[in-house]
Amino acid sequence: MLIPDNIHPENTIYYNGAFVLQSLQNNGNRDFIDLYQDVKKRCNISFSLFVLCLDWLFLINVAELNDKGVVKLCL
Repeated sequence: MLIPDNIHPENTIYYNGAFVLQSLQNNGNRDFIDLYQDVKKRCNISFSLFVLCLDWLFLINVAELNDKGVVKLCL
């Protein structure tokens, strides 16, 4: 869920997606794994939650992943 009412906000896609977005804004286009490592330093995010955050950012047309595995902003 994006914002569930039964768990801590630190475990939501919405909250952690902000860290992914912030990393992309600060550092520009990033390799998928490099982006994950950068976000993991800021908040202790699991890989599966990281992928869900990227999926969410893709669905709202904010980020995309190209054929070479580079994540970039669509803004």
